[in-house]
Amino acid sequence: MDGTLNSCHALVLNADFRPLSYFPLSLWPWQETIKAVFLDRVNVVAEYDRYIHSPTTQLRLPSVISLKEYVPPARRPAFTRFNVFLRDTFDCQYCGERFRPEELTFDHVLPRSRGGQTTWENVVTACSDCNLRKGNRLPKQVGMHPRKRPYMPTVYELQERGRAFPPNYLHESWSDYLYWDSELDPA
Repeated sequence: MDGTLNSCHALVLNADFRPLSYFPLSLWPWQETIKAVFLDRVNVVAEYDRYIHSPTTQLRLPSVISLKEYVPPARRPAFTRFNVFLRDTFDCQYCGERFRPEELTFDHVLPRSRGGQTTWENVVTACSDCNLRKGNRLPKQVGMHPRKRPYMPTVYELQERGRAFPPNYLHESWSDYLYWDSELDPA
């Protein structure tokens, strides 16, 4: 974490103390967090050892906040390229290798040129090599079948998958809220 205020994001929890999102992790910049605190929309759960100052006030920067009103999760996940990658755990559905998001594409199992639609049930994660090799042909024509049948995941499933791919930086004050329902080690 760099030493600037811009690195002091707050983890945003719903009113039930679960993160609004695991992937991407629900974070607010410090300015938005302070505004929400002053508007009394959030509770401060944990703070950084950093302060902001005004001529009349000194305030510790919140590192974890919880919303005062519960926000129900979406019923259906957004159909985005990244959510397809997350559903498929960043694995090419043809060769089975894991890739970084920037190395992936998505493939229409039934190609669009043959009437395939861009839907959860027809799109899979593919690496560039496999996507080029398959081209606009049917899986049976090239002997390339997805390892898992494409489907629409639940919002909960995407959240759980996202927990397996933490961001590059996690402040220590966030850990109790990101993995709060994981099994504890008996000591």
